[in-house]
Amino acid sequence: MATNAQPQPADLPVTIDDVRTAHARIRDSIVRTPTLVSRTLSEMTGATVYLKFENLQFTAAYKERGALNTLLQLDEASRAKGVIAASAGNHAQGLAYHATRLGIPSTIVMPKNTPTVKVTQTEGHGATVVLEGDTFDAAYAHARELEAQRGYTFVHPFDDPRVIAGQGTVALEMLEDVPAIDTFVTPIGGGGLISGMATVARAAGRPIEVIGVEAELYPSMYNRLNGTEMACAGDTLAEGIAVKEPGRITSKMVEALVDDIVLVSERSLEESVSLLLQIEKTVVEGAGAAGLAALLAYPERFRGKTCGIVLCGGNIDTRLLANVLLRDLARSGRLARLRIRLQDQPGALYNVARIFDQQRANIIEVYHQRVFTSLPAKGLITDIECETRDRAHLDRLIQALRDAHYEVSQVELA
Repeated sequence: MATNAQPQPADLPVTIDDVRTAHARIRDSIVRTPTLVSRTLSEMTGATVYLKFENLQFTAAYKERGALNTLLQLDEASRAKGVIAASAGNHAQGLAYHATRLGIPSTIVMPKNTPTVKVTQTEGHGATVVLEGDTFDAAYAHARELEAQRGYTFVHPFDDPRVIAGQGTVALEMLEDVPAIDTFVTPIGGGGLISGMATVARAAGRPIEVIGVEAELYPSMYNRLNGTEMACAGDTLAEGIAVKEPGRITSKMVEALVDDIVLVSERSLEESVSLLLQIEKTVVEGAGAAGLAALLAYPERFRGKTCGIVLCGGNIDTRLLANVLLRDLARSGRLARLRIRLQDQPGALYNVARIFDQQRANIIEVYHQRVFTSLPAKGLITDIECETRDRAHLDRLIQALRDAHYEVSQVELA
């Protein structure tokens, strides 16, 4: 990988001039999102943390930049025939929105199992959605077939110099707003965003470290650059960067320009989504929280540095977001499920509830289990979901129950 003192190699397909030209081309049609310091996250991590709020783009993701830069370079014949992409995510919406705005027909191929809300949103931006295949690879193959049959222009989500140059405009704006940034901490899926941002970093005239972040479940670029063969599979919160095969162009650029890649756990991603909502009052998807997750997971790596983090998208299912927030409450001790063994006799539940009252712990749900248990017929298990102020308050409640001679255990999250 690169060391941050190296200039950009001359043979790479995207240059700083390409990124600057892209910015001049697209800047009047995208949101100039703010780059703001987070005092609280800075205190938590030991770094000076600047956040780039790309979740405030109209389609709630940075992907508009690369899509628009590509669309604006099409000739009239290509515009008339239209564009096509395979995507179930932010690329689909960004391409559809700007294509419709420019009067260019767009077709988006999605797998058949794509959530209805994503199909509806993409259609709402004016695209024709085609559902084909059970996997992204099948949808991608069908999009390429339609490209050949109908003369559409295929717009790749990341492996295209025009797309990479457009994504690099994120870094241009960040350095204009905060020249003191010395480290970019950037999510990697296919590699388009980090390739563009690293291009800008290498042209800054001073050392700027570029660190990529991947989910542990999908270390595809990490594998490519380190010669490892870790599996790329699983149900990650960061589906926006869950890419099994990084791009050919982006792999070359990441190898030449990026200093390091770190991997983050699902737990770190969940914690980061929750923190950004609680502290910054901003909604991000799992991929958008990956940069913060890296700072939380590797504090020594970033302590004392001035870090620029891209909140690259905010398209997260509301039910999933609710789950993440509740799980965070449980991990912090503010929400708990306690499993208590009782005698099956009058007043048993009342006596337990009295202890909750004495400890000022709020009971939310009670689950009685008499039948499906290994206890004797006169024994029962009660699960009580409760709300406490913090971990210390929960510990006091558990101790009070044990002091009253109850068998009690906490039902832990994974």
